[in-house]
Amino acid sequence: MKPFFKNYLALSVSAMLVSPIFSAMAIDSVDFVPDQTFTQGVEGPVFGTDNRLYAVNFKEEGTIGVVSAQGQAELFVTLPKGSTGNGLQFDSQNNLYVADYSGHNILKIAANSQTVSVFAHNSLFNQPNDIAITASGVLFASDPNWAQSTGQLWRINTDGTSRLLEAHMGTTNGIAVSTDQTRLYVNESIQRKVWVYDLDAEHQLSNKRLFIEFDDHGLDGMRTDKSGNLYIARYGSGTVIKVSPDGKIIKTFQLKGQFPTNVALNKAQDRLYVTMQKRGAIEVVTL
Repeated sequence: MKPFFKNYLALSVSAMLVSPIFSAMAIDSVDFVPDQTFTQGVEGPVFGTDNRLYAVNFKEEGTIGVVSAQGQAELFVTLPKGSTGNGLQFDSQNNLYVADYSGHNILKIAANSQTVSVFAHNSLFNQPNDIAITASGVLFASDPNWAQSTGQLWRINTDGTSRLLEAHMGTTNGIAVSTDQTRLYVNESIQRKVWVYDLDAEHQLSNKRLFIEFDDHGLDGMRTDKSGNLYIARYGSGTVIKVSPDGKIIKTFQLKGQFPTNVALNKAQDRLYVTMQKRGAIEVVTL
C-alpha cells in the first residue's frame, strides 16, 4: 500500500487510537522484529525455502531485508536506483519476484543470488503493488492508481509477458491464490471490497463475485491457508481477519500496532507474520 492511501486513512482512525475501549482490547500478537527495523514502507512478507522471512524496505527504501527464525534482520539486497519493492513472491525454483511500484516493473532476483533484473514491464502499468503466484509460476498483480481510486488486474506469464485482465476496478491492492489453485482473491482498499474469481488450469479467470465487504477501515495484503481460509490485513483497524471460503469471518486477530500492511504464513501454518507500516516492525500471531 502506498503513502497516499495510508495518510488518508490515518486521519480517520486518530480518534480510535485514544479510545479507552480500543486500548483495552486483548492483543494476539507479539513483536518478531522491533520498531524501525524496517521503514514505514515495510511490506511483502514471504518465506523462502531457507525458512527465513523476506520483506521490503529494510532500514531504507529500495531494499529487501531477510529475518531469521530468531528475529534477527539483515540486508538481503539493494534494488536498482529508482526501484522500490512492495509485494514479494518466490517460485518453486526459489526465484524471488518483486512488485516494483516506483519503477513500474516486476523484478526478478535469480535463485541463490542477489542478481536483480526486470522480469516484466508494460507501459500501461500504474504501479504494481502486490503479487500472487500459482504453482506453475504464473503471477497475478494488483495495479492501483491511488490518486484516482482506481485499479487494474494483470497476469504475468512465466516468460515475462503481461496481460491486462481487468481495468476500471477500485483501488486494487491485496491479492492471493487459493492453495488448491481454483480461486483468485483481489481486494479494493478504498472501496473495502474483496472479490473472488474462479481460476482454471490455464490461468483464466471467470465468475467474478463479491466475496466480502466492510463498512470501515482499509484493506491491504492477503494470504490463504491450506484449508482455504483467507487472512486479510485491515489497515487502520489494527487487525487481521480470518475469513472462511464461504466469506464468513472466523476470527479477528488484534495487533499491537494499528496499520498492518501484509501477512505471511510460515510453512507449518501455525504462525502468522504481519508487517506494520507506522512501526516499521513485524508482528507475529500464534494460530
